[in-house]
Amino acid sequence: MRDPYDVLGVSKTASEAEIKKAFRTLAKKHHPDKHAGDAAAQKKFQEIGAAYDVVGDKEKRAKFDAGEIDAAGNPRGFDPGAQGFRGGPFGGGGQGGPRDFHFTWTDQQGEGAQQGFNAEDLFADLLGGLGSRGGGGRQQPRQGQDFSVTMTVSFDDAARGAERRVMLPNGEQIDVKIPVGLKDGQQIRLKGRGGAGRRGGPAGDVLIQVSVAPHPYYVRDGNDLRMDLPITLQEAVIGGKVPVPTLTGTVSLSVPAGSNAGGVLRLKGKGIPAHGSEAAGDLYVKLVVTLPDKPDTELTEFAQRWKTEYDPRAKLK
Repeated sequence: MRDPYDVLGVSKTASEAEIKKAFRTLAKKHHPDKHAGDAAAQKKFQEIGAAYDVVGDKEKRAKFDAGEIDAAGNPRGFDPGAQGFRGGPFGGGGQGGPRDFHFTWTDQQGEGAQQGFNAEDLFADLLGGLGSRGGGGRQQPRQGQDFSVTMTVSFDDAARGAERRVMLPNGEQIDVKIPVGLKDGQQIRLKGRGGAGRRGGPAGDVLIQVSVAPHPYYVRDGNDLRMDLPITLQEAVIGGKVPVPTLTGTVSLSVPAGSNAGGVLRLKGKGIPAHGSEAAGDLYVKLVVTLPDKPDTELTEFAQRWKTEYDPRAKLK
């Protein structure tokens, strides 16, 4: 993966605000809703989200800058799935010619139980499982190694569900189903897809820690979504139909006449889709009255002529 600073187009000395602004700009530009069916845009959007997941998080950014994690957020250093030495335990050919084996840092024996490196296990591997302590019988079966993987998915994929491909520490690529309504920090366990069992034991599991990239304008609140919706002064005064983007496409929202900035309207069922025993959430839209970017002479003249008797700050007195 490319350097996250390069992906977001910012310098390594950029402030948190600058990084967030760059992310929002790029995310809006490459959002899948604007590029339906464009695989390249989808890939670019995911890359932007993954980059922000690293440098947009204060703790992860510090670790990345210190060289403790890579651009994908994975720890740097020894790869537990990599091949180890070749031949005998001290690098020689050994009897019967060279054979491959590898060290593992942990060996899973049961749910939640871990054991460190065991020299006896190493020599049992080398001698075909006959090297039990004291020259006794065959060792007990052992469950294979669990693989830990990190993954960043887009907000939309986490909300609506998707299928993504990940690479395991042993180099194997597998397809992972992202369930509907997945939350940031949730773990996905794939039983039996980890390292091969030893001496007839079961295979280990794959544990995927999932981070959800932030959305350019949605904020998740349980199964509900919240967003700010800019409206014109005219729409606030006389009301009207206003287009609102949702997870399933754009819908028309009726803004009542005389709406104030900060007013909240609800779109029922337009939040996180229903999943399992949980009902679909709602989309709450906060109205933000927005003036033109460029000065409007007619609006300025009207405001100067307008005589009003109401005091919008009466409640503050």
